[in-house]
Amino acid sequence: MLDDFLVRAALAGVGTAIAAGLLGCFVVWRRMAYFGDATAHAAVLGVALALLFGTSITLGVGAVALLMAVLIHGLSGQGAAVDTMLGVLAHGALALGLVAVTLIPGQRIDLDAYLFGDVLSVTRTDLAVIWGGGAVVVATLWWHWSAMLTATLSSDLAYAAGINPRREQLVLTLLLAAVVAVAIKVVGALLITALLIIPAAAARNYASTPERMALLSMAIGALSAIAGLRLAVIFDTTVGPAIICVAASIFAVSAMGTALRRLRSA
Repeated sequence: MLDDFLVRAALAGVGTAIAAGLLGCFVVWRRMAYFGDATAHAAVLGVALALLFGTSITLGVGAVALLMAVLIHGLSGQGAAVDTMLGVLAHGALALGLVAVTLIPGQRIDLDAYLFGDVLSVTRTDLAVIWGGGAVVVATLWWHWSAMLTATLSSDLAYAAGINPRREQLVLTLLLAAVVAVAIKVVGALLITALLIIPAAAARNYASTPERMALLSMAIGALSAIAGLRLAVIFDTTVGPAIICVAASIFAVSAMGTALRRLRSA
C-alpha cells in the first residue's frame, strides 16, 4: 500500500496536520503566531546547512528550529521590543537561508519544495519521521495538558498550583521546533504557521471547551490535508497551498456561522 505515492502523501499530510492542529491550539491561546513564524522561517537556513554538510534535511531543519526556539524562549518576557526582535530573527533567518541555498556549489535546488512543500515526494523514511515526530508532540502535550492550560490561563494561577509557566512555555517552543522539522516536507517553511493557526482558529468557533477545540482542530487539519491533496491532484496545483486554502475556507465558514449566531442572539 505504501508504494502508492498518493497514499504516502495523504498519510504524511494527516500525520502533520494532527500534530500541528493540537499544538496550534496553544499557539492561538497564547498568541504565539509570531513565534511560530520565526521558528518556521529559520527552517530554510536549516535546509541550507543540511545540504552544505551533506546531512539529513530533517536533522538540519530540526537543529536550526530548535536553536531558534531556545533563542525565542530567552527573548520572551523582555518587553515590547520582542516583536521587533522576532521580526528581525524571522526574516533575517529566511533571507540568510535563501542566499545560502543558492550559494551551495554543485547543487541544483528546487526552492519551491522547501518554501511550499513537496508532499508528493514523501518516502517511507519521511513517513516514519513525520508520524514519529507527531507522536512525540501529541504525547508530550497530552502529558502536560493540565499544566499548560493552567499556565496559559494565568501565570499567577500556575505559580499557585506549583507550576512553572516559563518551563511550560519552553516545552511549547521546543514542540514548535519539532513540528517545523516534520512539516516542512508537507506545507513548506512559508505555510507551517498557517497549518498551526487556521485549523485551531476554525475549531475555536465551534468548541465550548479546550478539549473539544483540540479534537476539532486536529480533525479540521486532517480533513484539510486530505481535501487539499485531492484538489491539488484534480487541478494540478501545489499541494501545500491547496491544504491551507481548504483550511482557510473552513475557517471562513466557521467565522460566518459565529457572526450569524451573534446576530440572531442580539
